[in-house]
Amino acid sequence: MNCRSEVLEVTVEARQVEEAMLALLHTILLHRSTGKFHYKKEGTYSIGTVGTLDIDCDFIDFTFVRVSSEELDRVIRKAVSEFKDALNNSGSDGMGQISLEFYQKKKSRWPFSDECIPWEVWSIKVNVVNLANEQERQICREKVGEKLGEKVINVVEVINRHEYLPKMPTQSEVDNVFDTSLKDVQPYLYKITYQITDSLGTSVSTTMRRLIKDTLAL
Repeated sequence: MNCRSEVLEVTVEARQVEEAMLALLHTILLHRSTGKFHYKKEGTYSIGTVGTLDIDCDFIDFTFVRVSSEELDRVIRKAVSEFKDALNNSGSDGMGQISLEFYQKKKSRWPFSDECIPWEVWSIKVNVVNLANEQERQICREKVGEKLGEKVINVVEVINRHEYLPKMPTQSEVDNVFDTSLKDVQPYLYKITYQITDSLGTSVSTTMRRLIKDTLAL
């Protein structure tokens, strides 16, 4: 199986990191989650509904939609908070990457552990810029909102392609495809990882600074 890979890139100021990452990760997971499976007998099941919430950002002119599951939100927030703290404490120029990997398990014979086979990976590259004053921050607030809107449309377009998804499992195999640990939603199995890099993505950060300066000149 070929694992498909998608890369998104955003430039934000430090206070926007958390909201930008939550917006993108939740958007992806919204489209990679189902309601809980309710099995009547092997091969026959119904699927519960997935509730949604509109979330207004505090530091970005942007509203995103997420699954209403508070359990899932806590898991995502914890991962994003750890990434944000690592970014702040790295002493680097402010560049990192957070990845959301979807996988399925393949049972292995004893004594070997199950094999985890990735089928889709989303990598979000983050550049953090320092702004000089409140006027620049207000412009950045608007520009980042516009860029996030573009990224969300991109995510939806990619997900709507007719590409590989794990087939719907039987009751005995559902834990090989879905995370069944949450009581109100059932995302595909996933893991979130991150890494911090040592140098700023100068081309991207320069583009954002140019956008801000051009707006100030109007």
